[in-house]
Amino acid sequence: MRFRAAVLRSYDAPFTVEEVALRTEPAPGEILVAIAGCGMCRTDLAVRRSAGRSPLPAVLGHEGSGTVLATGDGPDTGIGVGDHVVLSFDSCGHCRNCHGAAPAYCDSFASLNLFGGREEDEPRLTGAAGEALAPRWFGQSSFAEYALVPARNAVRVDPTLPVELLGPLGCGFLTGAGAVLNTFAAGPGDTLVVLGAGAVGLAAVMAAEAAGAVTVAVDRHPQRLALAERFGAIPVPSGTTGLVERVRRLTDGGAQYALDTTASAPLINAALRALRPRGSLALVARLHTALPLEPGTLDRGRSIRHVCEGDAVPAVLIPRLTRLWQAGRFPFDQLVRTYPLADINEAERDCDAGRVVKPVLLPAGSDR
Repeated sequence: MRFRAAVLRSYDAPFTVEEVALRTEPAPGEILVAIAGCGMCRTDLAVRRSAGRSPLPAVLGHEGSGTVLATGDGPDTGIGVGDHVVLSFDSCGHCRNCHGAAPAYCDSFASLNLFGGREEDEPRLTGAAGEALAPRWFGQSSFAEYALVPARNAVRVDPTLPVELLGPLGCGFLTGAGAVLNTFAAGPGDTLVVLGAGAVGLAAVMAAEAAGAVTVAVDRHPQRLALAERFGAIPVPSGTTGLVERVRRLTDGGAQYALDTTASAPLINAALRALRPRGSLALVARLHTALPLEPGTLDRGRSIRHVCEGDAVPAVLIPRLTRLWQAGRFPFDQLVRTYPLADINEAERDCDAGRVVKPVLLPAGSDR
């Protein structure tokens, strides 16, 4: 079958929307999805900084959502034709961590999601000239009108919901909310500081508000702080003199939890100092430089760890987040701006410039 997709052919070139061909039908355990919408995540854009690691040319996109058009033969996966689904990350399904309800720490996570995926006898996705395109970015490659994905990636959702907006629940919003609800298991009266009020940080703020936690949001952009305040956080500019002391005052002696989305060493050290004894800091952004920790930051039982995909089992957390949204307690749609797939480069520029929190591409077009 032939359809449109956004192809990245060079690490420093714009996306090109062009006709591609899908050469295979769903294999056992796979589904064919008509993509209604796909969020643009910072991880998609980070491919440009990882030249040589992720194969090109490629169809990226890993926050897809849409309708199942076909399923492969084999055992019942619980996903059927006509179902509305949110697509999340790929995992092997049989390693120790997958069996232990920790698929984000799958032994094969990097190869399945970032570096080429599974071996195939012939290319499944090709360009107009017949050249092979990398087709398995996070098991999806959903910057396209259609995606052929493992059924294990898909989470069935309520068909009455606006499926075109739900894709970011598969990664960005999943990560922020999952860190609060899973990693920290935050509850009423707990205290949290969130560093960086982008898509992941604001999802964490929303989840903390839903959980009853007291949250301080730290960011350098006034408009992002205004959003965080709208969603229930106490806003604090990152350049504030005495940042640590102010956070301690606002959290009654220090936060129990801190979530860093910035990968900024000075902010990470400040967050550690702002924790109370036995407090925990979670990192969700990839570090690109060394992280020198200042003396005393890990004293008194404080801890630091990296969290992948919000420690989530997508089939559990995504329905929880949609229920919270239906109840008006996780208003992620207020962070979304939609773009036709043809405007993918404009969406990237707006995302890089901070003009939009979460771009969502609509392969069928949008009235904006």
